[in-house]
Amino acid sequence: MLFNSFEFIGVFLPAVLGGFYLLGRTGRTDLAIYFLVGASIVFYGWWSWKLVGLLTGSVLVNYLLGRILARRPQKVVLVLGIVFNLGLLGWFKYANFFADTINGLAGTSFDLGTIALPIAISFFTF
Repeated sequence: MLFNSFEFIGVFLPAVLGGFYLLGRTGRTDLAIYFLVGASIVFYGWWSWKLVGLLTGSVLVNYLLGRILARRPQKVVLVLGIVFNLGLLGWFKYANFFADTINGLAGTSFDLGTIALPIAISFFTF
């Protein structure tokens, strides 16, 4: 679904804004935020559901690490979060590049297969 499509402007956007507004008016802002996160996942999955698990997993890991940092800031948790996010981004964007480079330099034959680059991985990672 594109931002300028009828599905987005005429159906999805009004439904999400209405749902968010109505849930927010009940005083349960936490439900409104969860609704917005769910709507974001649906929007992401509209293009392709194949990698929704990756997005959901990334969101959950970052949420949990953020909660831990909010309760008791620890440098090791912060470093773990940074390594997780950069590792995720690095795997999908650069794993085949590094494997091809090593194969060319060392004469090896590492084959990682085809790694599909998820839509907007840099956006949701950062």
